[in-house]
Order: sequence, then structure tokens, then C-alpha cells
Amino acid sequence: MKPVIVVHGGAGRIFKEREEGCRAGVVRAALRGYGVLKQGGTALDAVEEAVQSMEDDPHFNAGCGSVLNEKGEVEMDAIIMDGKKLDSGAVSAVKCIANPIKLARLVMEKTKHMLLTDHGAHLFARAMGIPEIPGEKLITERSCERWKKNLEPDSNPEEFQKDLGTVGAVAIDSEGNVACATSTGGLSNKLIGRVGDTACIGSGGYADNHSGATSTTGHGESIMKVVLARLVLYHMEQGMSPEVAADTALDYMKTRVGGLGGVIVVNKAGEWAARFSTKEMSWATVKDDELHYGIHAGERHVKSVDEALASESSVWEESLPLQHSFASADLQELYKMKINGRNEANFGQLAGADE
Repeated sequence: MKPVIVVHGGAGRIFKEREEGCRAGVVRAALRGYGVLKQGGTALDAVEEAVQSMEDDPHFNAGCGSVLNEKGEVEMDAIIMDGKKLDSGAVSAVKCIANPIKLARLVMEKTKHMLLTDHGAHLFARAMGIPEIPGEKLITERSCERWKKNLEPDSNPEEFQKDLGTVGAVAIDSEGNVACATSTGGLSNKLIGRVGDTACIGSGGYADNHSGATSTTGHGESIMKVVLARLVLYHMEQGMSPEVAADTALDYMKTRVGGLGGVIVVNKAGEWAARFSTKEMSWATVKDDELHYGIHAGERHVKSVDEALASESSVWEESLPLQHSFASADLQELYKMKINGRNEANFGQLAGADE
């Protein structure tokens, strides 16, 4: 089986000034995840790596770019799922950790449970040695401004939910195993303790080797009402292609409950899709050493992995803040290794390394 990874940076409205950073972020995440797969790594490792990359990127509503709740705090949700045995782990309403997706995987692998929340998740993170960081370290200027605007008497909170960027990834590895991962900061100015679709198995994501894997993004309450991730896989089980299954499920959510969103999908044969009913969704995929990516409906750029590493490294360096500049250096080193003809095992090892 040829490995495939697909990632998304959230469905909604992406303002013009943020497009370049969002494109760069999903491309970088896809390349990092693909590097894990090319090394012979698992789909589970690949989706975790890709999502961690986006959690560390303030362009997205996850990790360090998360929006704030009504109290002005970051509360994050995440899920990861292994399609081999249907194992899954999730966390919700977690604070003061940089990468909720890592904690979700520990829930899957180190407990008999599938979901830990709030204080319980905090205690578990501490027991697992996950570093705590000050909550303000996760707050960006943009999230703070959005929070303040929503507090104004004449504000329209719904308007400020249109450009949020939940992140996710799906993959199939060389053994034919699939996995998904999704992470989010939720809705801006949400009630304390609000949990959306992301942490809910079957809504925010689902993976099953018998059919495929999907990760969702969009209005959480709508996604939960139709159990969107599992609905996409159901349609594939009935013989639909990933693209048709995704469009059918999104259309049902729109007509049945008035919800908009997006999904990324890979089936058990390695066919993939990135579909959305919103105005935009940032996405990227790598298959057969070829990168595809876009934001707008009908937009698809295609590059070889080598070309992407050469042309995108400078974009990442410009679009990411100084504290995340290691990633750009990492990718430039990847490119140097490729053009110097070093082996793919080393290429994958660097691409899969922790930041």
C-alpha cells in the first residue's frame, strides 16, 4: 500500500491576509506527516505529527492559536483514532498544555478510557509528565481581540465564528492501517466547559480499516447532530467514493440542520478527498511523492515533494512567528538532504522528529 496523508486547517472563511499563512501551515503539516509515513511509520504517528505541527502554528484555532472562552481562557479538545482495532483517545476542555493531541494519544494508550475532560485530563497530563505552560502562552493577539469584540454590546458572535480553524489529519500507511486526528480551541466566547464535536468519536473523527478515516471541521453542534465523521464512512461502506461520500454527508448536514463544514477522507484503497460546504477550507495532501493543496473551491495546486520543500520553506519562515522558526530550518534541512541524495529513511526520520 502506498502511504497517503490528508490534512485540513479548518473550514469557514479565511481572510485574504491569512491565506498565505494557512496554505503554508497545512502544506508543512502534510509534509511532516508524510515524512513519518515514508520512513515506514504508522498512520497513527503520521496524523499525530501533522496535527501537532498545526497546534504549534498560531494561524489555526488549535494549540497556541486557540480562541478564548467567555472568561478569556483557552479550553481545547482533541481526538485520535486507530483504525486497526478501533482504539481511540480524546480530551476536552483542557488548559495549559501545548499539544492536546499528544495527551489524547496517551489517553488511548495508557488508560482503559476513551475520553478525559477538564480537571481529570489535567491530573492525567501531570501524571504522564506532560509539561504545563502558562495559559497566556497559548493566547494570541488575534484571539484576544476577537474575544474583546464579542464582549461589546452590539457585537455579533456568529460573525466571528466564520473564520475559525479546527485542524485535522487522516492517513493510511504502508501496512494498510488508517488513522485520524482532530484538534481545536472550539468556539470564540463559548461557555466555560463547552465541548464540541472534536472530542466526540464519530463526530470529530473516525477511523476503521474496513472503510477508511475522516476528520471533520465546521459548526460543532451541527456536526454532532448528524455524527458527520461516521456518516461519511457509512456512505463509503455503501460503495461511494470518498468525494461523493463527503459531499453527500455535508449536503445532508446542510439540509437537515442548516450546518456548514468540511471533511477530509481517505479510504482503505488510499483514495482521498478534501471537501467543504463553507466558503473556504485550507487543506493539503501528499501521495506518490506529490503534494496537492488549496483553500478555495476548485483550487488545487500540485507540486512534487522536492519542489514543495524548496519553494515553501521560505514561505513558512516568513509566515510563522520567531518562536516557531525551528520548523522552517527543519524543512530546509530536509530539502538539503533530498538534493544531496541521502536515503529516504533519514529524510523521514527528520520529517517525523518532534519540534
